[in-house]
Amino acid sequence: MTDGVAVPPVARLLVWRHGRTEWNAGGRFQGQLDPPLDDEGRAQAARTAPHLAELLSGQQTAVISSDLLRARGTAAALAPLLGVPVQVDERLREHGLGAWEGLTRDEVAERHPEQYADWMSGRPVRGRGGESADSVGQRSLAAVAGLPPVDVAVLVTHGGTAGRLVEVLMGLGADHRRVFGPLGNCHWSELTFQSTRWRLMQHNVSVPRPGRAPTPVDVTLAGRRSGADADGHPSRSGATPEEGAPAASPEDADAAL
Repeated sequence: MTDGVAVPPVARLLVWRHGRTEWNAGGRFQGQLDPPLDDEGRAQAARTAPHLAELLSGQQTAVISSDLLRARGTAAALAPLLGVPVQVDERLREHGLGAWEGLTRDEVAERHPEQYADWMSGRPVRGRGGESADSVGQRSLAAVAGLPPVDVAVLVTHGGTAGRLVEVLMGLGADHRRVFGPLGNCHWSELTFQSTRWRLMQHNVSVPRPGRAPTPVDVTLAGRRSGADADGHPSRSGATPEEGAPAASPEDADAAL
């Protein structure tokens, strides 16, 4: 152990969020329900995978995916380009959202107004069921501890889980949740383990469509994002997040748990 963080079996991580689903596009809470990628999500994965394969060329790489369809579909675009199988780990699946799963933001606000008020304010959501943010962080951290000893691991996961994993790797407690904005669909973060701790090297990186300007790396605070989405549009790549988005802060949804 070093500073409370076990020395990991791999010193470099790419935490890659899956491509878009129809539920993402419609602002519907997915949680651990299992809608597949939509046409745009498949296109995002196909556009991003060659870039990641080039980035990882010559390195011993493992691709580990959540067991949910939208993550496995995204991982399947990359693994053949690297010549490795997709390894599935259910500990990378999305934050369980209990009674909210399958509902839109408006439906949650109407049916569960007190819970919705908690969520909008950033308080723990009482009575919803599902998982706590801490438990999501700990199970995803256990997935990292169980990685094979390779040069770099690509973890194909979800907006909420990616946020909780980055936070726990960085040693951020509950008071610092929402320091980083959430990943957009098919965006990734890169972390390296150096000396005694993890360092966040890049955050919310994406590959734009052909003809678009390159996407700047987003390392700004949640709610003050300066990056662009996968299509190169400014700052709203989180507007179709895994958990839906509060109307007042569409780019800060996954971090609101």
